[in-house]
Amino acid sequence: MPDNPLREPPAPPAPLRPEEVEAGWLGPEPFLRGTAWLDRGRAVRADPDDLARLPWDTVERAALPIGVRVEFTAAPGTRSVELRYRTASPGPLPHCFALWRGTRCLGEVVTDPAEEATVALPLPPGGGVFSVHPPEDRAPVVLGLRSVGGSLAPAPRRRRWLVHGDSITEGWWSTRPALSWPATAGRTLGLDTVNLGYAGGARGELPLAEQLARLPGEVVTLAFGTNCWSAAPCSAGWLYETVRAYVGLVRRGHPDAPLLILSPVLRPEAETTPNALGATLEDLRAAMEHAGRDLAAEGDERLLVLSGRSLLGPEHLADGLHPDDAGHARIAAAVADALRPHVRA
Repeated sequence: MPDNPLREPPAPPAPLRPEEVEAGWLGPEPFLRGTAWLDRGRAVRADPDDLARLPWDTVERAALPIGVRVEFTAAPGTRSVELRYRTASPGPLPHCFALWRGTRCLGEVVTDPAEEATVALPLPPGGGVFSVHPPEDRAPVVLGLRSVGGSLAPAPRRRRWLVHGDSITEGWWSTRPALSWPATAGRTLGLDTVNLGYAGGARGELPLAEQLARLPGEVVTLAFGTNCWSAAPCSAGWLYETVRAYVGLVRRGHPDAPLLILSPVLRPEAETTPNALGATLEDLRAAMEHAGRDLAAEGDERLLVLSGRSLLGPEHLADGLHPDDAGHARIAAAVADALRPHVRA
């Protein structure tokens, strides 16, 4: 399970010095993908100019660069890519960097924990477009990258998919960042996934809907609700109206984007147990889906609803709440199937 020892985020990357440029180092910003906002060059997942309206736990989780990747095109003859990075919390465990090409993981490189280090990832011959997933729970900031042999260029831009949700969306209990359901579904669909999942959060906070509306993106998914059962208990009627309001605010910035509502996946303890306001998770799930179907019937032709109830069984839950790798893969496959007819190839 990811931890969050982060209190003071790492310093933003400083501009490269002339001698670094001469040595072949490239600034990271053109290569970063999955970024929502940049705060002085540091990737963050909430609007840095609009934090005062958000709960403290969401602000804290938003400082972690969940889903942020380095993507580049390597020319033929490029033998490896080097990444210089800094972390806020090196921790006692090794740092793992995963290299992907398309939907295939080509390998991983593990380094000793350090506040600042350089990692080299060997590339296969022939060049191509690659993605590097850093150890996001260590809050890494990429300081620069360079090629060994050959050359690097930023990867082509893809359409952005804004995915809002809770700890399940953030990827808890997936063994690698690249195996969370948003990362997997994004690769399948060829989208640039922007992970806006906040562990413990996603309770229908309307300021987040306004931030989503301001954020550039071509596809949107809302996958919240389970924390409305206990963390911030609400009634089914309250959630029905909140979903309608949330979608209405998001639609101000994304009037024509495919917008998928994913209702909560299985949570055995909550399914038939009333919360403090008398609502079970079954009641809350039905309210979310009802709100989505009503909005679609009222004319929102690009609004889709996917029920999370049947996507997982108890055997796919690592801790009774969060899916394991197999569970994340099942959610990813269902979401990709739901979005595929509405996303241009």
